Amino acid sequence: MWAYESVFYQIYPLGFCGAPFENDGVLTNRILKVIDWIPHIKKLGCNAIYFSPIFDSDTHGYNTRDYTKLDPRLGTNEDFAKVCKALHKEGIKVVLDGVFNHVGRGFWAFRDVLENRENSQYKDWFARIDFGGDSPYHDGLYYEGWEGNYDLVKLNQWNPLVREHIFSAVEGWIKEFDIDGLRLDVAYCLDPDFIRALRSFCDSKKQDFYLLGEMLHGDYNRLMGDDMLHAATNYECYKGLYSSFNSMNMFEIVHSLLRQFGPEQWTLYKGKHLLSFADNHDVTRVASILQNEKHLPLIYTLVFAMPGTPCVYYGSEWGEKADKSQGDPALRPCFEKPQWNELTDLISRLAKAKKESNALNYGGFRQVVLTNRQCILARETDSERVFVAINADENPYTAHFDAGCGQAVDLITGQIHDFGGGSVLPPYSAALWKMER
Repeated sequence: MWAYESVFYQIYPLGFCGAPFENDGVLTNRILKVIDWIPHIKKLGCNAIYFSPIFDSDTHGYNTRDYTKLDPRLGTNEDFAKVCKALHKEGIKVVLDGVFNHVGRGFWAFRDVLENRENSQYKDWFARIDFGGDSPYHDGLYYEGWEGNYDLVKLNQWNPLVREHIFSAVEGWIKEFDIDGLRLDVAYCLDPDFIRALRSFCDSKKQDFYLLGEMLHGDYNRLMGDDMLHAATNYECYKGLYSSFNSMNMFEIVHSLLRQFGPEQWTLYKGKHLLSFADNHDVTRVASILQNEKHLPLIYTLVFAMPGTPCVYYGSEWGEKADKSQGDPALRPCFEKPQWNELTDLISRLAKAKKESNALNYGGFRQVVLTNRQCILARETDSERVFVAINADENPYTAHFDAGCGQAVDLITGQIHDFGGGSVLPPYSAALWKMER
């Protein structure tokens, strides 16, 4: 699967392109801006893009009006096809947000229910419609909103006609845009049988079509497997990453990684490829949440070196800041052009290392050295071993461990590292020591 050897770049298109929050219906070809950013994305080392919602919606993209039509605030289907063609020409895969648990109040079938009530042929498309009840919008009928949000009308995913409509839309995206995969919004709310059916359908339409699920908690294996999702978002380690640095307790993240990928037989996700990230469109930017800015390069080193597929959220590669308390629009801004600095340069080197390393793509995981402020971890295959070394302290640290050979190359700096006499880690440093086996 191509995704297991990829580095993702996430774009939230409505924010990225500077679209108004409310859908004004005015056709503007903003999505073409992505083409201008392709050189930056390539230089960064990303070879796949995950686009947050792009289809016609009421406001933020997750309240869909029409699965078959690009949001007019972004442009036309032809515009997006042009973007996808340009990305594919540069070897960049395209993954779209599949928002299949709910739609917006402006969704055409729900509008028909509001207008025709019991006579609507679409009344069974939605969850728990009750014509004797009422909604917070005083529609004179009740329906289920996603997690109490009544601007998000929950679909009846068990209705064969709903599945047929969604699958038809996906087929259209494959034919029209040649997309390479889907990220399923709130996958934890979707029925396992729906996901199995979607996987089977997508497999029949395009080889190596990637399905990633948004999973916040619980056992990701509930929806991940050979006939279900290929991967899930690793929210457990997302929290553990920044918390470990802020509390100066590397035991937290290492414990999570061992629980998920360690050498024991009971390990939860051995051989699986979860999506690793330091932030995204729903959470505080990592540069704002870390208490010590010198930890920023270190957390990205872990994101790229831990088991999984790394994903970088647009703007965070140069250390952009934003806090969730400022509201979602603050997390999803429009930048006139990309920036490049030391952090961006590091991420580009990490991306190159990840894509070219068999051990970082497929290797097992074990702990080698662990203190509150330092950790050395091993990623290993039969052909290659990479030691991931982190020193989060303001003082140098000398690590003594059995490396199994005398020298290695640091994938970040390109310098030769000699393990003889102990390995000295400078303050606030990270290294990826690679050796052939």
